[in-house]
Amino acid sequence: MEGLQFDFSGSRVLVTGGTSGIGHGVACAFAESNAEVLITGRRGSASEYDRDLAGFAYHQAEMTDPASLDALIAKIDRLDVLINNAGTNLMARDEWKPDVFAEAVNLHLMSSFRLAVSLKSLLAKSALGGGGSIVNCASMSAIRAVPVVPGYGAAKAGIVQITLNMGVAWARENVRVNAVAPGLIETGMTAVMKSEGMEAVAAAELARVPMARWGTPEDVAPSFVFLASPAARFITGQTLCVDGGFSVM
Repeated sequence: MEGLQFDFSGSRVLVTGGTSGIGHGVACAFAESNAEVLITGRRGSASEYDRDLAGFAYHQAEMTDPASLDALIAKIDRLDVLINNAGTNLMARDEWKPDVFAEAVNLHLMSSFRLAVSLKSLLAKSALGGGGSIVNCASMSAIRAVPVVPGYGAAKAGIVQITLNMGVAWARENVRVNAVAPGLIETGMTAVMKSEGMEAVAAAELARVPMARWGTPEDVAPSFVFLASPAARFITGQTLCVDGGFSVM
């Protein structure tokens, strides 16, 4: 990846939701930086996905199921970096319904919290410069109203808050915690915005981006790698907006 020159040789990285979108971009970036990369997905095996995932160690995990997460955690005996990325919006099921709202929060916030707390002791043993690292995936939805996904937005706001608290609480335990808040990124989750009938919505959102274009997973991934690297060893508790300037408009 152009401009990415970090070396994670000997390090193990877990990227939840690493089978597609931003998660896959992040997994590829760490692999290109010589890390051993573990990814999670909902399907039974890596071969069930359209893209080639052979370069990663695949683990099936259901983010909304504590037992599934506990089973994943039990398989991991060493870890240097945790990327809490898995998730999607539940707009089609109406996140204004309390049960769907709760599922969105559970999917994005509670799973990230459970994995971070449960894997902290392994991360604390990391020999990476700056210590073990957690990088959470936040969103512009954390800092602005997006009425079609209130559950997603609430969860992402929670991600920013737990990043602050974990960053402070674990600063002296060899674990740094930061987050990346992507903007308008071309992924499967945002594909609906480019569908027929949504042209006006997409145009209005793009008009708020000073760089006047959609981002890609490749635009976002280097920020995750940087925040987990020794180059960021004095950074913790921060949320970095990677949005082409969207958040400052």
